[in-house]
Amino acid sequence: MSNLSERLQSLKIERNLLQKDIANKNNISLRAYQYYERGEREPTSSILISLADYFDVSIDYLVGRSDDPHRY
Repeated sequence: MSNLSERLQSLKIERNLLQKDIANKNNISLRAYQYYERGEREPTSSILISLADYFDVSIDYLVGRSDDPHRY
């Protein structure tokens, strides 16, 4: 499992969210989000930015390059 998929799962659970709600808010299909969360596909840069904005975390945190979720 990639760092991105682990972070997506963790953020979803911490914030008590549903996959379908995350997908809808980021204008992606539920299936696409499920692929990202399972680590089966990597999102485009625009979707990665959208997900980081949605969760209010840095992209570095989302992809596992940092353990600091704060955006700069």
